[in-house]
Amino acid sequence: MSAQEALARDLTRARERTLALVDFDDAELHRQYDPLMSPLVWDLAHIGQQEELWLLRGGEPARPGLLPADVEGLYDAFTHPRASRIDLPLLAPEKARRYCAAVRSRVFDRLEALPGDAADGFVFGLVLSHEHQHDETMLQALNLRTGAPLLGAGGPLPAGRPGLAGTSVLVPGGEFMLGVDAADEPFALDNERPAHRVDVAAFRIGRVPVTNGEWRAFIDDGGYRQSQWWTYRGWAHCVQAGLTAPMFWSPDHTFRTRFGHTEELPADEPVQHVSYFEAQAYAAWAGARLPTEAEWEKACAWDPAVGARRRFPWGGADASAALANLGGAALRPAPVGAYPAGASAYGAEQLLGEVWEWTSSQLRPWPGFSPMIYQRYSEPFFGGDYRVLRGGSWAVAPEILRPSFRNWDHPYRRQIFAGVRLAWDA
Repeated sequence: MSAQEALARDLTRARERTLALVDFDDAELHRQYDPLMSPLVWDLAHIGQQEELWLLRGGEPARPGLLPADVEGLYDAFTHPRASRIDLPLLAPEKARRYCAAVRSRVFDRLEALPGDAADGFVFGLVLSHEHQHDETMLQALNLRTGAPLLGAGGPLPAGRPGLAGTSVLVPGGEFMLGVDAADEPFALDNERPAHRVDVAAFRIGRVPVTNGEWRAFIDDGGYRQSQWWTYRGWAHCVQAGLTAPMFWSPDHTFRTRFGHTEELPADEPVQHVSYFEAQAYAAWAGARLPTEAEWEKACAWDPAVGARRRFPWGGADASAALANLGGAALRPAPVGAYPAGASAYGAEQLLGEVWEWTSSQLRPWPGFSPMIYQRYSEPFFGGDYRVLRGGSWAVAPEILRPSFRNWDHPYRRQIFAGVRLAWDA
């Protein structure tokens, strides 16, 4: 399969996923489920607008596009915060669908004209990543929705293995290559580059993410009532927000609501919908800490036997249903121990998929950072009050996820599909 054919396939899959997430009536698509999230119809047209901007207009907003300038401006994420988008005169859903289809038709024409090796295909990868990231955002919105479920309960997942919760693996000290270069990962985003050597002291990291059952023990031990486990900022937020459990848990901590379905809380699933502040507190209570970005990536990607990175934790093979829970079909994390074949060289499991994992690191550029064509992707967020998350959730498409992929959010966010993996000094 040529590079162009692979990109066309991946773009088609992304669009099929997007359209499935907006396959509702007009009134539903115009609803705003929470001020944190956009109406789904905004995300739909924004996906098309960004695709047109980067693939048909060379990233130049002044060049005329398919939409009038005043309409296109409605979909500028920096101009219009999420909470305000409900009040904008947005395109009707059918017009948004037709607009996205018109853009995509022209994009496929341009894709066919690429040189044989798709040497300038990075921008296509950027647009693909953007669409899939918005699909995950739309899933977050749908999870916040109240009322009768719009989505099913999700597809089947493999069974887990007992005895893994709370265990850890050793990662010996030494240098490794943090980050990637375009030669190895041509679609890697600017904040993942360049590759550079980093010396990391020995540490231990959780074999699997922290589970719901483990988190319930934290609650039962008074974790949300005792300030000793929390940082000053974290405790202030806990009190102000009235936190008592992860988001979507029932008051008695035995049930959860997921996409409108109320179900018994599975003890062996990775906990999700916890903030960085909660993750910090849990780690302190457990006698542990959160891993740094460098520690997390070394545990995920480095192969000490050959002194080089693996493309994925398990090796060079593309992600599959036997290796990781990705793509969003399950609508939930898999039980811990469900993917032994997906373990890293050090024996850590389920590093890609399941839940985004909070690290202790603030978002910073790697040494030698150079912004890509979309300069506002990373640079505006460096130095802010953001914490980095790694690993990707069950909702992330396998086509866009790499061990070097860096996500970030405010330390109080909980609607994201985020959880925890612990670390310890060795």
